[in-house]
Amino acid sequence: MARHPQRIEPGPGQESVWDYPRPPALERTDARLEVGFAGVTVADTTQGWRVLETSQPPAYYFPPADVRLDLLVRNLQRSFCEWKGTASYRDIHVGDAMAAEAAWFYERPTERFAAIAGHFAFYAQVVDECRVDGEVVDANEGRFYGGWITSNVVGPFKGGVGTAGW
Repeated sequence: MARHPQRIEPGPGQESVWDYPRPPALERTDARLEVGFAGVTVADTTQGWRVLETSQPPAYYFPPADVRLDLLVRNLQRSFCEWKGTASYRDIHVGDAMAAEAAWFYERPTERFAAIAGHFAFYAQVVDECRVDGEVVDANEGRFYGGWITSNVVGPFKGGVGTAGW
């Protein structure tokens, strides 16, 4: 197993992803979460959830009432998470613009994650902009993890080339 790089010591008001638990934690957040694509706000909420898992930046989940469901088109892609269960994917369509597999959700997650059933998470890697309390996030490297990196979270972050064995 590859050894991960040295944990970055968090500063005041920061969290280290290496302090997040495994199995992951689920917590409410009242931060304003926003997703934009092709000049349109796709999702905007202050009623979100954060999933916190060792080595990964937080993944944010939006209640369906705060998502433009009319812009999401079913995609046949599925994946399995040992903690949350089977995820389904949606493409975002805005006019002629399309972001493939940009959103995912758990229709019937495991009991531990029942609160996020039907809630949507978005890959910052494929949309134009994601924000947490107005701060534009950096995308998690790679395409396996959908975490959002803000100034209040430090790594190193799993997801890029060479990190699979961490």
